[in-house]
Amino acid sequence: MTIKTIGVIGAGQMGNGIAHIFALAGLEVLLNDVDANALSEAKDKIHAAMERQIAREIITGQDAKAALSRISTTGALPDLGQTDLVIEAATEKEPIKHAIFAELVPHLKDDTILTSNTSSISITRLASGTDRPERFMGFHFMNPVPVMQLVELIRGIATNEETYQTLKGLVADIGKTSASAEDFPAFIVNRILMPMINEAVYALYEGVGTVESIDTSLKLGANHPMGPLELADFIGLDTCLSIMNVLHEGLADTKYRPCPLLVKYVEAGWLGRKSARGFYDYRGDTPVPTR
Repeated sequence: MTIKTIGVIGAGQMGNGIAHIFALAGLEVLLNDVDANALSEAKDKIHAAMERQIAREIITGQDAKAALSRISTTGALPDLGQTDLVIEAATEKEPIKHAIFAELVPHLKDDTILTSNTSSISITRLASGTDRPERFMGFHFMNPVPVMQLVELIRGIATNEETYQTLKGLVADIGKTSASAEDFPAFIVNRILMPMINEAVYALYEGVGTVESIDTSLKLGANHPMGPLELADFIGLDTCLSIMNVLHEGLADTKYRPCPLLVKYVEAGWLGRKSARGFYDYRGDTPVPTR
């Protein structure tokens, strides 16, 4: 199947990034969100991200202008029904995803491929609530989408080979690299990454180190570009907690138990960069550790 039009559900950081890369690759993109403000700001945010690429001489001004002309927005989910591929990038809450698919499915073309950008939720379970489990896959982009090269491809139990090969070819066409993962909780990247972040929070919780010493140790001692607590703030502490809960519930192993301190930060609304406070306080000119 040839993919020419893309529907993206969710105009947050992930959805905007996905729209950005597909528009640059020459595909028509229809971006949807329930939040009218998010939609009105979407193109400005994508334009700002492209301006950074222009400054780094990754793309030209003409490339950006052409790409932005390929992105349109809609608040009506059924409008995405005539696209060739739909990528759901809404919040990481399974009931919300099921509700989105239930509303969208009656409006889809017969051959439309339906995907989720979920970072941890069962693809088989999401697909089972639709009319096309054989044309449903996990299509997991990394954040920030324009920068990160990897896309995880996750087949549900019913996903057919044509769907898999179509998406694998599409990833190659947009200049990214795919990695195939089995449909187990959190797949590959987050199955490994999130327990590391959770263990860093435990080290903080138990007083093994401070925010600064833990992040410095991993950056200089393991050559990580970003410390685990800084990375957690970038991802969003609510997202980290959600993925840890999926791992803990799905695999029933105590090693995946979310750290109580991570739970406490989320309860406080200290979710990281997006709320201006997490393991660091971002309200000033320079981030300051909160512990």
